[in-house]
Amino acid sequence: MEAAMDLMRRMPPASAETALNALLSLLPDHSLDLLSQVDLPLQVCMDKENLKEYILCEYNRDADSYRSPWSNKYDPPLEDGTVPSEEMRNLEIEANEVFSDYRDQYYEGGISSVYVWEDEDNGGFIACFLIKKDGKGTRGYMQIGSWDAIHVIQMSMTLAVADGHLVNMGKMIEEMEGKLRNSLDQVYFGKTREMVCTLRPPPEVLNMRLPDS
Repeated sequence: MEAAMDLMRRMPPASAETALNALLSLLPDHSLDLLSQVDLPLQVCMDKENLKEYILCEYNRDADSYRSPWSNKYDPPLEDGTVPSEEMRNLEIEANEVFSDYRDQYYEGGISSVYVWEDEDNGGFIACFLIKKDGKGTRGYMQIGSWDAIHVIQMSMTLAVADGHLVNMGKMIEEMEGKLRNSLDQVYFGKTREMVCTLRPPPEVLNMRLPDS
């Protein structure tokens, strides 16, 4: 299992699903551990009723069906699928509309979904915000790549609700997104710049002389 997880950490995201399926065939006794510990790229489905795409995750899944945040219906259809209460559903509808605007302004496109449900243990609620952005061709620099973000707000905090829950949740998400971007810039891009700046040409290149003109 340790070797399998080590292998998955080294796989490019585009090959993660193929690699996971291969490992599930090789290690059937560890299927539950692999499925629970391996993160795959977010998948997208189309809401046929509203003609809008939505993101699939464990938070909108019931059995083998997924609930659309736009229609509140499961695909494939599920008669007794779990749905939020009327209060939570109204908050979910508003959150999806607001988060769509945030996504367009912050990510310049992509797909977003928000799922809200009751927290039976604490009497509050939990919200999951997801974004999937294909970075291919963004501003002409990136040839391949994507950004998958999952924010699950599940904490107890005392905050003013004068402006509504969405404002508070939005501030949390924006702060976390900023930290993630800064981390990427400092760790990955910073390391790349360091490597490029410290590279030196081999001695034979330094000793080469250009021919006289």
